[in-house]
Order: sequence, then C-alpha cells, then structure tokens
Amino acid sequence: MCGIVGYTGGRSAAGVVVDGLRRLEYRGYDSAGVALIDDGELHQVKRAGKLANLESALDEAGLPESRCGIGHTRWATHGVPSDRNAHPHLSNDGRIALIHNGIIENFGQLRGELEADGVRFSSETDTEVAAQLLGREYAADGDLTKAMTRVCARLEGAFTLLAVAADDPHTVVGARRNSPLVVGIGDGEHFLASDVAAFIAHTTEAVELGQDQIVTITPEGIAVRGFDGSPSEGRRYSVDWDISAAEKGGYDTFMRKEINDQPAAVADTLRGRIDEAGQIVLDEVRMSDQDFRDIDKVFIIACGTSYHAGLVTKYAIEHWTRIPCEVELSSEFRYRDPVLDRSTLVVAISQSGETMDTLMALRHAKDQKARVLSISNTVGSTIPRESDAVLYTRAGIEVSVASTKAFLTQLAACYLVGLHLAQIRGIKYADEVGAVLTELVAVPDKIAAVIEHMEPVRKLAREAADFGRVLFIGRHVGYPVALEGALKLKELAYIHAEGFAAGELKHGPISLIEDGTPVIAIVPSPRGRSLLHDKIVSNIQEVKARGAKVIAVCEEGDDIARVHADDVITTPAAPTLLAPLLTAVPLQEFAVELATALGRDIDQPRNLAKSVTVE
Repeated sequence: MCGIVGYTGGRSAAGVVVDGLRRLEYRGYDSAGVALIDDGELHQVKRAGKLANLESALDEAGLPESRCGIGHTRWATHGVPSDRNAHPHLSNDGRIALIHNGIIENFGQLRGELEADGVRFSSETDTEVAAQLLGREYAADGDLTKAMTRVCARLEGAFTLLAVAADDPHTVVGARRNSPLVVGIGDGEHFLASDVAAFIAHTTEAVELGQDQIVTITPEGIAVRGFDGSPSEGRRYSVDWDISAAEKGGYDTFMRKEINDQPAAVADTLRGRIDEAGQIVLDEVRMSDQDFRDIDKVFIIACGTSYHAGLVTKYAIEHWTRIPCEVELSSEFRYRDPVLDRSTLVVAISQSGETMDTLMALRHAKDQKARVLSISNTVGSTIPRESDAVLYTRAGIEVSVASTKAFLTQLAACYLVGLHLAQIRGIKYADEVGAVLTELVAVPDKIAAVIEHMEPVRKLAREAADFGRVLFIGRHVGYPVALEGALKLKELAYIHAEGFAAGELKHGPISLIEDGTPVIAIVPSPRGRSLLHDKIVSNIQEVKARGAKVIAVCEEGDDIARVHADDVITTPAAPTLLAPLLTAVPLQEFAVELATALGRDIDQPRNLAKSVTVE
C-alpha cells in the first residue's frame, strides 16, 4: 500500500527519494512527502495528490542540498487525504521526522497519554503518535536506534517506520512488524524501501528484514537488531531483474504491457518444475511427503483477484486429488473459527506476499496447527517466509494496480500444487501428471495467439462503453473467470459490472437484463457433447430473450455458440480445467479498452492500492 523510501549516501537525497517514490506509485496513494536533513536542520515538504504536486512544492521551496532523507506516498487509513495528514510527521520540537506504513491499533490510548503530557497534535493520523513518542524517547538520550526500540515496544498493530533526526544527519532508522521493509546495499550509500523497485536503479543487492526487526543505515553500513535490542542479521540476496522491467516497453499503459507479458510469465512459472524422478518441485518445502499424504482437507485463502484464482483451483484440486477443498476470503477466514488441524492444508495466495488479510489468516491457521503452502510472486516476503511450503510464480514486477499476469501465473502455480498433491498421494501416476503438464506447457503459445487477435475485443469494448453496465456469466471454472472479468471492469472503468454463476440467473439476477444490456458469457468447450456447454447455451438464450446483447467467449470452432451469441471472442482449444488461462485474457483487454474509452487512469485506478498491507 503506502510507499516508503529512505536514503543516506553521497547523492542528492531529494532526487533519490522522489525517484524511488515514483517507482512505487503503482502501490496507490493519495498524498506524498519528504523530509531532508541539512546542516543540523530538518526540512519537510508534503502535499495531497499526485507526486507532481510534491515536486512542484520542492522546486518552490528551494531547499539546500541534502545527503540523507526519507519519503512517503500515503494511502489514507486514519484521517482524510490532505496536506496536514500527509507524511512525514514531525515531533513537537521539529527534530524528528517519521513515516509509516500500516495501522497502529492502540494509537487512541497512546495519543491520550501524550496529550495529557502536553503534546500538541497537528494531524488526525495514527502515525503522528509514533512520531511524538519517538521525539520524546530521542530527547532522553539522543540515540535514534535505541529510541526506536523503546517506541516499537509500545506499539500494537502492523507497521513499518522510518525516521531521521535533525542532529544525526547521516542516519536513517527503520522498523518493521507485519509490513514490508527491505534494505538496498550500495557503495558508500544505503537505501530503505517498502519494495526493491524503489532503489533498483542504484543497486541490485538487498537485505531482507525479518519480523520485529530494527535496521540502522549510514553511508558506511547497516546494523540490524531485534525489537528486544539484541543484535540480528537479515538475509542478503540479489535482485534478478533490472529497472527496464518496470518500464512500459512501448505500450500506452503498464497494464497493456503486462497483458502482453503473460505468455512469458506463465512459461517461466512452469519452467523447470519437474525433477529427474518426474516429481513436481516446489521452491521451498518444510513438509515431508508423509505430511502431504496425511492431508484430508484443503482450504484456499486469498483476496480479490487471488481469490478468483483460488476458486478455479478448487475445481482442479478436488478433481485431481479427491480431497475436499474450500475457498475463503482471507478477511473472513479467522473470524468464523474454521475447523483446522494437522491434517489440514491451507493454501495462501498473495501476489505481494504481504497482503495483510491473508497474512493474518495464515497465522490463525498456523496457530491451529494446520500446514500452510503459499503461492506468491515476491521472494522473501512475509507470507512465504511463514509458510511450510512455497511455490513462486515468477511473474516479474507487475506495476499496474489491476492484476493480469499475476492472476495467470497464480493459476499456473495452483495447477502445479494440485498435481503435486495428486502425485504424492498416489491419486495420479507420473505419466498422468506428465500428460497434464504437457497441456500446461502448451498454454503460453495459446495465450500469445489470443493476444494477437485483440482488435475485435477492443471494438466490442468501445461499443459497450456507452451502456454503463456489463454482466458476466459462467459455469464450472467459467464462473470464477466471470467474477474476475467483472472485477477488472469495476476496477478500471468504475461502472456496474457483476459476475454470476449462469444457473443462478433465474433465481434473481435475470431481472437486471434490459434491452441492450451487454452480457459476456464464458462458454466451456463443446467437445465430447458437453452438458456444461448445453446448459450455458440455454442461459444465453434466456438473456437474449430479454433483450441482452451477448458476447460469447468460446473455443475456436464452436459453431453453436456463434449461432446463439451476437458476437464471439474465440480462444484456442484447451482442457476444461486449464481454459481459464485463456478465457481470462480477452476480458482483461476488454476492461482496459472500455476504461480507456471512458478516460480512466488505467494503471492507477481511483481508491485502489497494489498491495493491501492493512487488515
């Protein structure tokens, strides 16, 4: 969610920090600010709105050159988006500046305590509580790291904190609990950020911080310690992509680029997943084969687009393994007291690996002794670190807030998990798994074929832009695809879009149909005299009889769908369970084109953030 950047070294801190914030814009934000130190003075500039507002204010301020500073892009949780609620926040004496990602749950109690001591607050935020506490603690001994340690001991909730002190001009101190923070290692310079994208232009060497750790950076080095003050270490690693991966590559939006990245992203996710014995290989496993054999129930937990990937996965896992599988929204999971034990496998899906709802659900599952297998795109993030097994999706950086290649690579990874379970449990033999994998490996070329024929999709989207409502219907794995298509359209175009299980139309939703209503039907393969196919053709006839304009997403050669629909979007043939890897793609492009026709911001939709790190 919020983007945070810290720098100390020989460069212009303002330039490094603002550039880093620009590379974190994809996370979503409503205000931005920086704090810079020069000659014992702390200079703060912050503005509501886009980074351009902050940059204009910095130009007007004419600040002296600084070599140390912090910066923040805020997504409001406490207090409306405004200049005064933007970060950084200062202590009353103006000597400490602090930025924060997350939520401090006991801020009300702490604020009351501070106000009773005469502390004056200038914002509505929970963050300023931490700034004022840090100012008070720092005044006690002038040691910013020790002061941060004492403050963290008093905070409850999820937070990443970065702070600088006016009279410590080369030091940035950071702390993390349940919220991401990474260190960039340079030559005579060091960086802190919520995402390596912020400093990848300067270094590819990073240190991953663990839970409840504090890091102090100076130009000379870094020091890590636990919240209890004990010395600690982070894990050093090299980032395996460069800044060009975050550029648009000639496309008008990041989202269009990422749609076109999907064949390679899915291929990368599948590549090298079989060992010499024909077994599917996970990236990290702290479970034995017997642990997998003992599983008698699977829960999938996820949010948003990842939840839709989980819904598809349910069909695959139950079909291939015969294990009961439930899919739950992470935000609801722990509050209904699910029945879990050592024989339960919880599959946690999160693109960022930091999704707070999913992380909290994962921890609840671990408390109940369940096993957790995570699927994530971010190596070293919190959810994979706290899981018993991990499969990474290898999608590369995804900048657009609305997910595309993350969704397809999550599907590919989920299929691998299902096959892994089936193989270890002896439900499928190696040659049967191999046959499915052969079909999977062929999918990236089929995705590329879909992408090559997008102009008819764009034309249909432009035609639908004037109606203001689009409905999606599907059956079996087509139902989650319908949900995902509707979500993409809501995210990008801000119009009424709903996905329905096609059989449920007659139980109420068909009342939404009026003359000209665009209805997109996800049609399963007609091969083998499919009952599913016959049923959805009947649903198409139902909505057409009430005036709907039907667009069928169907398999090439499906003459029946072509006869009954007003328009068709075709995809190459694929097994039913794998078809979502193809049928989701034109719905992504449909959403982009319709939103473009309405003049929307494609990569940064209003009110949304890429990584949701508050619960």
